[in-house]
Amino acid sequence: MHTILGANGIIGEELAKALRAGYTQAIRLVGRNPQKVHAEDELVKADLLDATSVVSALEGSTIAYLTVGLPYKSRIWLKNWPLVLRNVIAACKEKGCKLVYFDNTYAYSQSTVRQLETTPLTSEGKKGKGKKIAAELLIDSMAKEEIEAVICRAPEFYGPGKTKGITNTLIFENLRKGKPPKVFLKDDVLRTLIYTPDASKAMALIGNTPNAYGQIWHLPCSDDRLTYAGFIQEISKQLGRKIEHTVVSKFLIRLAALFNSNAKETLELLARYEIDNIFESEKFKQRFPEFKVTSYQEGIAAIIKDFGIQ
Repeated sequence: MHTILGANGIIGEELAKALRAGYTQAIRLVGRNPQKVHAEDELVKADLLDATSVVSALEGSTIAYLTVGLPYKSRIWLKNWPLVLRNVIAACKEKGCKLVYFDNTYAYSQSTVRQLETTPLTSEGKKGKGKKIAAELLIDSMAKEEIEAVICRAPEFYGPGKTKGITNTLIFENLRKGKPPKVFLKDDVLRTLIYTPDASKAMALIGNTPNAYGQIWHLPCSDDRLTYAGFIQEISKQLGRKIEHTVVSKFLIRLAALFNSNAKETLELLARYEIDNIFESEKFKQRFPEFKVTSYQEGIAAIIKDFGIQ
């Protein structure tokens, strides 16, 4: 049994598809209100903040994939990410279950241009500190050989379906609403984005490769990085019309943060939008050379089609 903890988001949904397509027919989806991806999926309601609930959810599981998302609030991330990891680690130990942890880059310093699996976790933001504590709990457990686990780390998302993220929200969602796209701070620095179906497929592959465990893996992204200006230029090319965009200044974001909680929660990330963002995934590409990484051109085309953007 392969169990996805926190299965309601886009990563969990795409992961269920990838697992069924290539690895197992026995999939359990766990969450507060889990929904089936396939008719045969097993559903289990559980609260990952409750230790007993997690143990019950992992009954009979061989591999657990932790893909849960928490409300985008600093105080919740700082408090609950370590709690979730403690509960899941303890449950995996009790049930003899492997763990694949889907992590992000918040624990890295947001002013780090080039990010590798060995990049120190030095974030000063509350959300970053919460993710750092959580990651270090698992790294310590792995080092002590308490459980067999692996960390899969990804940068900012873009993709079809219910993919969330700043790029999807400010560019594609605005286009779907007939509004001009927006870009944070600069449109001439390089971005590294991960296409959400790629993230889930790669995580399924790592989770089903025995000698991949005990390590940190950066999930694969295209190395042909675009600036946001280039990103929007590609959208214009595919739509056959000129797309104008707005660059939102730091002053305006800070002003909005006085009245808007989402803008306030984004302040921690602003440094990454002022500089090139080079998230390296060469380790994965060397180990799994057959994996097809979606190009930005292919990803943009798929989102335009899925969103019905004209």
